[in-house]
Amino acid sequence: MAFLIDTHAHLDFPQFRGDLPAVLERARETGVLAVLNIGTDETGSRRSIALSRLHEGISASVGVHPHGAAKVTAKTWSELEVMATEPEVLAIGETGLDFYRDLSPRNIQEEVFRGHLQLATRVNKPVVVHSRDAHDQIIDVLRDESLPSPVGVMHCFSGTEKQLKAFLDLGFYISIAGPVTYPRSHALRDLLKIIPQDRLLIETDAPYLSPQAYRGRRNEPAYIKLTYERVALALGLDLPDLTGRVYQNALALFSDSLLK
Repeated sequence: MAFLIDTHAHLDFPQFRGDLPAVLERARETGVLAVLNIGTDETGSRRSIALSRLHEGISASVGVHPHGAAKVTAKTWSELEVMATEPEVLAIGETGLDFYRDLSPRNIQEEVFRGHLQLATRVNKPVVVHSRDAHDQIIDVLRDESLPSPVGVMHCFSGTEKQLKAFLDLGFYISIAGPVTYPRSHALRDLLKIIPQDRLLIETDAPYLSPQAYRGRRNEPAYIKLTYERVALALGLDLPDLTGRVYQNALALFSDSLLK
C-alpha cells in the first residue's frame, strides 16, 4: 500500500459534517497516513485544532483566508497568536491574496497577508499561501518580508513558469492538486518537470478540486491517490518512488509531527 500524505484539506467544513468517520476510514484504506487540516478563519482554526486532537493522523494550521481579510480584528490576531503555539499546529494559513473574487479589499488582503507572514516568523512555522490572479503581487510581498525557515508552501499552484521559479527561489515548496488530472491541464503537467522533486507536495483541497474521475462531486482525502498517480505518470516515476519523495518532503516542511 502507498504511503500518502494530503497536505491541504478542510475536513472541518460543513460538507463533512454527516460522515467524517467514514471519510477518514476510506482515507486510511487508501493509504493516507496524514492530513493537514487548514484553518480559514478564527472559528475554523479552532475547529482544525479540535479535529487534530480527536483524530489520529490529522494536524492543523491556523489562519484567515484572504476572502475573510476584512473581518480580521485585533481580537483575531490575539487568538491566532495563541493558537499558533499549540503543538497540533504545524503551519500558519491559509493566507495570501485572491484578486479573482475580491471578497475583501485588496489593500486589506495585503495587510493581513503580511500579518500572517510576521506571525509565522515569530513562531517559526511555515506558511500556507493561497494565490489566485495575484502571483506577482504575492512575490513582491514575500520579497519585502522576513520569512520563516522553512518558508512554506504555495497551495494548489496554478501560475506560470516564471512565477514558479520565483517561488522556488524564495524557498517555497509547490503543492499540486486535482486539476493536474484534468484533460486540458497540459501546462500544469509540463510545469511538474521544473519543480525539484524535493520541493513537491500533493494535496486535495477537499471538499474542492476533485480529480477528474470525481469531478463535480465532493472531494475527500481518499481521492488523492488519483492525483499522485497522474503526477507519477507525468514525471515518469513509479508510484512508490513518488509517494516516498512527497512523504519525505512533507515531513521536512511540516515536521514529523504530521505522523502523530
